[in-house]
Amino acid sequence: MKATAERLENNQVTIEVEVDAEQFTKAMDQAYRKLVGKVTVPGFRKGKTPRVVFENFVGKATLYNEAVELVVPDAYMKAVKTTGVEPVSQPQLDLVQVEEGKPVVFKATVRVKPDVKLGQYTGLQVTKPVSEVTGDDIENELKKLQERHARLNNLEEGTVQQADIALIDFVGRKDGVEFEGGAGTDYSLEIGSGSFVPGFEDQLAGVAIGETREVTVTFPEDYPNEDLKGQEAVFTVTVKGIKRKETAALDDEFAKDVSEFDTLEELRADLSNKLKEAAEKRAQQQINGEAVSKAVENAEVDIPDEMIETRLEEMIENMERRLMQQGMTMENYFKYTNSNLDDLKKSLRDDAARGVKTTLVLETIAKQENIEVSDEDLQNEIARMAENYQQEPEVLRKILEGQNQLEYVRDSLQQQKTIEFIAEKAELVEGTNPEEAE
Repeated sequence: MKATAERLENNQVTIEVEVDAEQFTKAMDQAYRKLVGKVTVPGFRKGKTPRVVFENFVGKATLYNEAVELVVPDAYMKAVKTTGVEPVSQPQLDLVQVEEGKPVVFKATVRVKPDVKLGQYTGLQVTKPVSEVTGDDIENELKKLQERHARLNNLEEGTVQQADIALIDFVGRKDGVEFEGGAGTDYSLEIGSGSFVPGFEDQLAGVAIGETREVTVTFPEDYPNEDLKGQEAVFTVTVKGIKRKETAALDDEFAKDVSEFDTLEELRADLSNKLKEAAEKRAQQQINGEAVSKAVENAEVDIPDEMIETRLEEMIENMERRLMQQGMTMENYFKYTNSNLDDLKKSLRDDAARGVKTTLVLETIAKQENIEVSDEDLQNEIARMAENYQQEPEVLRKILEGQNQLEYVRDSLQQQKTIEFIAEKAELVEGTNPEEAE
């Protein structure tokens, strides 16, 4: 097989492929054997028709078409690999020569990954975040631990207070009519959590066990349900029970109960170290993100629509998986947001284009700087993943190979190494705390 590639305008390439005459002859024989068992020719049993008679009956073009289907796809894939072309769309095929005893010649025109014109990507000025951990930060973490390990006591009597968990029945009405999704029974609501419409939880303060109260709220203008956004509704709420948190005192006994440490000071020191690690990680992520964003902004590339569409499909599939994990379908999402698939694609298109450009720029920088992933790098990453999945590394590797995901892992590692390279080469300038920057 021979293959040559010619670059055209608009990120297109034409690959001309020549398949050996001998290979096409074998494909014709294979096509005959495949079709003769399916077609009944008068005077012959199915599968027993001589080839000459069969060709006259179905027409030689039928065998040619079948043989081409057997030869061209495989030849095209080999030609792509031989020429180093990176297609991003399905090829448009043009048969140049198809005749038994002669080589098969065809052309495949395909959209390919575009060339990237890199701008500055080293020595970029990037804000240096401040990653300090204060005493207040540590005390806040201790309070979270207190809350997490608080005991819930069922009250026999009393009224709803902030941070209580109220067991409620509720029915919502707009203009006196119940609306879909506005009712619930035996619902546990933490007062102050902000999980209900603004104002709902505040109005339950002081309600006694067994008491019913009407709560009037106004749905936010950005509420996902089009029929309710900006609308006033009245909820009839009955408090059936109250659970109140009882937090333990912050002392050595508390430290022993919630950690492996014997004293509160040891627990404070451990929290301080973990907070510092987390702050440093956030700071590095901010540096990485800013450095990459500037490198991408400085580059020039004409992105084919096919690549953006592919990225859009990936984003929507990921979104659909997340919705399913939350017990919601895409159909319900469109209903609640009063939108459709075209609206969603339009809203995500800029992000998809930015994501494609980022990937292309990082790939180009990796080639420019000879950033590669060694077998040892790959093995270490698989070991890390295996630990997270509680699998043996070799078992996980076989699973990844079986799912054709090994190269995806390698590409992800190369991308991360490239991001780290850009960040390491950046010039840090004084900035603000990463949380303040948000």
